Amino acid sequence: MHRSLGHLIADSLQVSLGYAERLLAGVPAERFARFASPGGAVIASNHPAFIYGHLSLYAPRVLRQLGHPAPAIPEHFETRFSKDATCVDDPDGDLYPPRDEIVEFFLEGHRMVTAALRSTPDEVFERPNPSEGRMRELFPTIGSVQTFYCGGHLMMHLGQMSAWRRMEGLGAA
Repeated sequence: MHRSLGHLIADSLQVSLGYAERLLAGVPAERFARFASPGGAVIASNHPAFIYGHLSLYAPRVLRQLGHPAPAIPEHFETRFSKDATCVDDPDGDLYPPRDEIVEFFLEGHRMVTAALRSTPDEVFERPNPSEGRMRELFPTIGSVQTFYCGGHLMMHLGQMSAWRRMEGLGAA
């Protein structure tokens, strides 16, 4: 049975998105942009707002690189969630966008990516990665970089979310 490269990447992404949704279960809105504090000790580790906000930036990039329409990234997302941004604790709830805005942009973008991957011809994945520098060295084709963004990169950050949940006493997802 032949499965296109896009289907192979999308199959994994779909499972990861299910996990991403399960990780959100039981997370109160007032803790969404807070550092974990097991036993009252604050741990400076990425919180859900930063994790999902950061990951949400990649769906439009993937879509554009595949030649599909991409949603506009909300202006304040780039500032708060770029690879160069630092996650900060937000006790007053005024530094990060609301939970629903972040989660909706993350999920909708990645659902669009899943559909786009399934409809993209194999030859697109064989094209050179349009990124420059280290990303192109590590991932020379569009297929290899999208496999990273939709697999390893996503799951690395969801692992941070899993650890945050444990520190918050929420348990496994």
